[in-house]
Amino acid sequence: MRRGVTVGASTAIAAYAALQVLGRVAGSTAAERRAVMPGDDLVDDPQMVTNHATTIQAPPEVVWPWLTQLGWHLAGWYTPRWVDRLLFPDNWPSLDRLDPVLLRDLEEGDVIPDGPPGTAEYVVSRVEPPRLLVLRSTSHIPPGWAEKYGARITWTWTISLTPTPDGSTRAHLRVRGRMAPWWFAAFYVATIVPGRLRHGPRDAARAPAARRGRPGARGVRPGGVLGTPRLATRR
Repeated sequence: MRRGVTVGASTAIAAYAALQVLGRVAGSTAAERRAVMPGDDLVDDPQMVTNHATTIQAPPEVVWPWLTQLGWHLAGWYTPRWVDRLLFPDNWPSLDRLDPVLLRDLEEGDVIPDGPPGTAEYVVSRVEPPRLLVLRSTSHIPPGWAEKYGARITWTWTISLTPTPDGSTRAHLRVRGRMAPWWFAAFYVATIVPGRLRHGPRDAARAPAARRGRPGARGVRPGGVLGTPRLATRR
């Protein structure tokens, strides 16, 4: 019995370690992981660094609009359906198409919600369409953890879209985070999957605009109230 428990625990630990490693480097090259990126300077001495990357068969100008509709109760984060259902049941499923109602021109200081009003959100720290988007957050803390454990977090998402000679896009997501207490970092592995973007921009570029929307989609007005489309509030 004891041997079975030991084997089971060892397997669980190994699986967790594998998920942590794969979740932090999925699709990225060693050169991409070594490269200095915009936003790196916003988190000193990070405990967590994630690099996800993929090649998309469309130019950056076609991929970029998909980034402008990111967010809670917007287009989601392009996570797999099972991740949406398991981890984000209160969110809408991530879109697999562009929605004209959700597209917007991002500017520095815009807020992208990652939960109900008053909870987690990202602030746009830097934006250079159609190549670069840097998001920063200090709000991704479970309710009550700041008071009970002294939890705090600073983390950034840098998404770069680099054109390739064949007209494709190399999409690279880097996440850097600094948390307290130290064990808080173990809970965070970025769940956005650039691979979900590979087919959407290519297919959407071929589809009629009328097929890209989601009837009845709503935006976020200033203050985070759901209603008429106002998709990124200003600080």
